[in-house]
Amino acid sequence: MTVALPLVCGVKYKQGRRVKACIAYSLIAAGLMVSSSVAASEWQPVEKVENYSVTGRSGPELYQSIGARGPKLAIGVRSIAHTSFALTWSRKYETRGDACVLASARPKLIITYVLPKAAHALPAPVKANWDSFIAGVTEHERVHGDYIIEMVRQIEAATVGLTVPGDPKCRKIREEMTKRLGALSNEQRRRSRDFDRDELNPGGNVHTLILQLVNGG
Repeated sequence: MTVALPLVCGVKYKQGRRVKACIAYSLIAAGLMVSSSVAASEWQPVEKVENYSVTGRSGPELYQSIGARGPKLAIGVRSIAHTSFALTWSRKYETRGDACVLASARPKLIITYVLPKAAHALPAPVKANWDSFIAGVTEHERVHGDYIIEMVRQIEAATVGLTVPGDPKCRKIREEMTKRLGALSNEQRRRSRDFDRDELNPGGNVHTLILQLVNGG
């Protein structure tokens, strides 16, 4: 059975109709206002995988189940997979003369990947396509995770040691950090959007995986 899919961004399911959709990428930043951190080599992110169950015995059935059960992004809108993160910092400010210095900032970063998982054993040909699909989607989401980790390390480099003169109560330094963090966050979001567009457009890696799963090739 051959099923034609939309040429961009996979499929969303809304009120029983197929419409264009992208693999979800969301940012959940808890406490992006930086605090304290140590050298990058002294911390590691925590990466977790959460699965949601999909049913079916064929590629089209599995993909339809994804549309019905995938992570919700909004009312009536679901996605294939979802990458989110929670970021908090332990920070230490020091007053040196009349200046404020961010002496250290240790991040706690938790990245969560939500991925589909087949609820039942699959026929051999379908399983091969499904395994390839899941491997590709997982690889795609982990690139988003890499972008998040890179952003956190850039935040360290841009803020640890930051010194703001004439700020003995360490108030102005927070405003300066907000500017720096905003620019880094925006850049990370841009990279993720560009990556999704390349992967999900016709000929992209994820778009190809979707076609292979649904069309059985």
